[in-house]
Amino acid sequence: MKVLSFPPLLLRLTCLRPAWLSSALVRATALELAILAGHVLIYPSGLTPRRRTPAVAPGPAVDPGTDDPSGDHGGASPAATPPLTRSAEAVGTVAPSAGKLEQPSADDRPPVVLLHGFIDNRSVFVLLRRSLSRHGWHHLESLNYSPLTCDIRTAAELLGRHVEEICARTGHREIDIVGHSLGGLIARYYVQRLGGDRRVRTLVTLGTPHSGTAVAPVAGAHPIVRQMRSGSDLIEELRRPAPGCRTRFVSFWSELDRVMVPVETACIDHPDLDTVNVRVTGIGHLALTVHPAVASAIRQALESDDSASLSTPGAASAA
Repeated sequence: MKVLSFPPLLLRLTCLRPAWLSSALVRATALELAILAGHVLIYPSGLTPRRRTPAVAPGPAVDPGTDDPSGDHGGASPAATPPLTRSAEAVGTVAPSAGKLEQPSADDRPPVVLLHGFIDNRSVFVLLRRSLSRHGWHHLESLNYSPLTCDIRTAAELLGRHVEEICARTGHREIDIVGHSLGGLIARYYVQRLGGDRRVRTLVTLGTPHSGTAVAPVAGAHPIVRQMRSGSDLIEELRRPAPGCRTRFVSFWSELDRVMVPVETACIDHPDLDTVNVRVTGIGHLALTVHPAVASAIRQALESDDSASLSTPGAASAA
């Protein structure tokens, strides 16, 4: 397991003094509130799956800043409201026609699946998606799971169906996943317990409670929140041996994340997993999905072929 320290605000500090921590927490909290306010405004736009764009002839790449809608519902769900719905964005590529698969080029990167957190939707990734688009990722998939989803294992099974569909449609044998909070835990369960490591090359998690979190006791009435508690059956299941797991894990955690209690719970500590834990300073839980420096580090993680070679700009230490 490799641990990196990465300050996205480019603060070079040798220690965390209480006075600095207090002022940093105030700034991070203010930023979290601003992000929350903005996210509330765009939240309705992420409630529905993105429409698939009609096929177009090859030509100049679409402006990466354009949020082109595409996508439809994924595999069948036993519920009337699917726990997971798929939306896709293909930038500068030909949309697939009926009965025809997209053919990846030699330098085409694997598709990236973006999986949101609890009581959220795909709109949380609008800035990260645009960042990836601008830097050459052509296949971006945003998955929504229903707030009625009550079991991480069920959500992980449905994620597996969508991954198989994405691989079949795009012609790629592997994908990458970026999961925020609960989304990262769903993806990890799929990879570690359901054989998803044969499909997932790299799993990036952002503020995910890998060891369980003690935050918001009142929310424990929701069964999926109880599964995210330290000591839950699901968390204990993820501690079991996972020999031969092929997926690389990159976990971002912040010392100012007030949703992760304790904050180190967002780190992965498992002897069988190829893991890099990246420490972020100066921002909180919501900012992990929107901060440009974190986006830059995510791009580097997705481009890296080896966890040991991953480095981050301004890293203070690595072990």
